[in-house]
Amino acid sequence: MLPCQRDLFDIPRDICFLNAASWSPLPLAVQEAGRAAVARKGQPWKLPPDFQSQQYERARRAAASLIGADPVDVALIPSVGYGVSTAGKVLAVPAGNRVLVLQDDHSSPVLEWVSRARDGAFSVETVHQPQDGDWTSAVLAAIDRPNTSALALVSISSVHWSDGGALDMPRIAAAAKRQGAALLVDATHDAGVRRIDVKTLDPDFLIFPTYKWVLGPYGRAFMYVAKRHQDGVPLEQSAPARKSVSAEDTVYFRNLEYQDGARRYDMGERDHFISMEMAAIGMEMMAGWGNEPIVARLAMLTDRLTEELANTGVQVLDKKVRAPHVLSLAFPKGMPTDLPKKLAAENVYAAPRLGRLRISPHVYNDEADVDRFVEVFKRVAL
Repeated sequence: MLPCQRDLFDIPRDICFLNAASWSPLPLAVQEAGRAAVARKGQPWKLPPDFQSQQYERARRAAASLIGADPVDVALIPSVGYGVSTAGKVLAVPAGNRVLVLQDDHSSPVLEWVSRARDGAFSVETVHQPQDGDWTSAVLAAIDRPNTSALALVSISSVHWSDGGALDMPRIAAAAKRQGAALLVDATHDAGVRRIDVKTLDPDFLIFPTYKWVLGPYGRAFMYVAKRHQDGVPLEQSAPARKSVSAEDTVYFRNLEYQDGARRYDMGERDHFISMEMAAIGMEMMAGWGNEPIVARLAMLTDRLTEELANTGVQVLDKKVRAPHVLSLAFPKGMPTDLPKKLAAENVYAAPRLGRLRISPHVYNDEADVDRFVEVFKRVAL
């Protein structure tokens, strides 16, 4: 099990921050990289000619290492929404087919298809939140439901942001493949924590940002693109997406063919060397610790929370169907509306999400944080 990494963060001992699923604190090393990079931008004449390219290729490698991908199959993008819109441009959903999404999923893997459905003459089918929290069984049932229109795409998160339900993506991927459907995975709450191997899973697209679980800044995200989709037209038309459009060359538009691999889908102005380096360092830290040690630590913390809250009247998903790093408390009589504020007044931070209180520890949390949360929760909520 990974030891607590609190010393690598700027988190005072009296702060109980259990809200990584909203945004993670930046490690000290990531903060320092950001400050150094801002100083470089202050004196840009000192930048080596290849500095920016080195930074975004470093970030591409770091992202690839978290999901078992080859760097050539990873695109640099600004957000999950950007990636899903790219997939929407590349994937053709036939008229009369259906697209499968989760109830109350992140907006990006849902609204892209909702916005296209009318003009495309296809339907968007919502898998409703299961009473027992077993999203996997609910999705599998929807994929294999008889007497329905053909399934073109499953566009879902691998961990549901509101209740912490964890989906068995290998089983879902296999079921989608049997139906001839494409698979888009929003791995926002998964990448860096649970193990992902895109070479085995074989999704069509898998996307994640850096500002939550992989300890990075806002505005940086990464998209795995299966090789079968690497001949599409990018969302933006930019010079880096082409094989040779260069101001340093004697002929500006020398070769307008698109880049090979997923690089053609890189965002415009990808040379964000300030935040790109920050993102790379956070991802490298997560990869260095490894999935199993991280999961062991976070599962220990959420299990401890579950045990200590057992007789308080709140409900949590069964361990078999929830993620090891997200624990959402359901209140049979409704969550007190002022509960998050009361907790924050005691320097205890968790997030209200769709009538639940979502608790999401990370590598900087320890048993003392759990005990502090339970003590304050029992005092202000019960």
